[in-house]
Amino acid sequence: MANQSHIGSFAVRSALIQGVEAVPITVEVSCTSGLVGYNLIGMADSMVMEARYRVRCAITACGYENPRLNVTINLAPAEIRKTGTGFDLAIAIAILAASGQIPTSGLDDCLFVGELGLEGQVCPVRGDMAYAMLAKEMGLTLVSAYAARGSIRGACDRKVIDGLGVMRLGVDSLGGERIAGTAAEEPPRDAASLLDYRDVCDQEIAKRAMVIAATGRHGLMMVGPPGAGKTMLARRLPTILPPLDERAREEALLVHSVAGQQSSGIERGEPPFRAPHHSISAAGLLGGGRPVTPGEVSLAHRGVLFLDELPEFANNVLQSLRQPMEDGCVCLSRAEGKYVFPCDFMLVTAANPCPCGHLGDPGHPCTCAPARVESYQARMGGPLANRIDMHIDVARPASSKVIEGGSGMSSKEMSELVLAGREFAAHRKKGSVGRTRSVAESMEPAARQAFETIASRLSMGGRAIARVSRVARTIADIEHHDLITRDDIVEACSYRGRAHG
Repeated sequence: MANQSHIGSFAVRSALIQGVEAVPITVEVSCTSGLVGYNLIGMADSMVMEARYRVRCAITACGYENPRLNVTINLAPAEIRKTGTGFDLAIAIAILAASGQIPTSGLDDCLFVGELGLEGQVCPVRGDMAYAMLAKEMGLTLVSAYAARGSIRGACDRKVIDGLGVMRLGVDSLGGERIAGTAAEEPPRDAASLLDYRDVCDQEIAKRAMVIAATGRHGLMMVGPPGAGKTMLARRLPTILPPLDERAREEALLVHSVAGQQSSGIERGEPPFRAPHHSISAAGLLGGGRPVTPGEVSLAHRGVLFLDELPEFANNVLQSLRQPMEDGCVCLSRAEGKYVFPCDFMLVTAANPCPCGHLGDPGHPCTCAPARVESYQARMGGPLANRIDMHIDVARPASSKVIEGGSGMSSKEMSELVLAGREFAAHRKKGSVGRTRSVAESMEPAARQAFETIASRLSMGGRAIARVSRVARTIADIEHHDLITRDDIVEACSYRGRAHG
């Protein structure tokens, strides 16, 4: 039995999630004579304050004894507001060490993160990837519960702890494993991994646009009647994108880990695909809440954000996308500090041309009044539409083609075009290191003349000219043209029909 009159102090390391980063926190415990009880200080919110009760029950359930002393628990630095349940394990370890119930050797080399159950079991918390990266940066061993996603494999030295009871023999006897160096299990594939563009019938023009968008990572807006295949086209876009490289994969895993989202596809190198419902709020799209967590734009980082039924989204929600699209990150200012979430994504949208969806469809007459059509189309116009590089009309496929079944380009064929286009672009940029071509210098004379004529007729603004130039450069890369040709410019301008300015 432990000496309940043992007076002492001890400190262990833990961490707190802020944005997409883990911030080191020191958990200090002091056992002194006085009124028996736990006092938790250090600007802790209600979730952290509840740790006193979880820790007390867990210590008793695992065969230890709660010190009959005045126990003060300080979470330093005190100026940072603490939230979450990840401090439970560190608090329990510090109490047991300060009261002399467990050896203290090796504890200084560990980062403790985990929530405790009332029976002493250690439960995982969100942000395991962020904690692993912090532990690696600090040269510590992460001690936490096993994360089923396995997303932190190879990120740092780690020991798995299933219950508080194993601490009786000290940190060297933890019933766990070192993750670094072990072979990661292949994550199970989901239904999205089996999608193929071969299933999309009679939409070769739209598939061509998808190849261009994927090659240059351009935004894309699709407008067409119901049943034309807009959603099918969008959901298959990740199948033609190149696999994530190590850095992009780590960034995407980090965001999903902090948000507590599944990430099996990202672990395989598949770009994330997010398709929020049109009822989503601005906080759900950009991030927010208490504690502040990433929104859909950040969960789509290094992947695709698909907004189906674009006019049904609230206008303030859509317009809030403008800054993230330009900057590649979301900056949220709150009373407790500033949060920055990455959001480098491809924006793909889909919409009907009118409320009934049949405007311009030769097979179905439109029943909408002109005023309703104008109001409906205005919802998907304006500054946001101007920032989307490509705009295409998706016609209803022929009935005979749909009945006949799959035909046309498959995802494999399209992905080969995307990869070849990106490789040509990389080779071209490598050969032009040290010199920057202007828009005019990157075009053939005939292309420049055609571009000037079209831009004048369409009254294109500076942003529109720049975006058409980018699309034309991507088309030239797909066709392996060193200079942009007239055909490249004409095709790029055809994808600007519904944009304004």
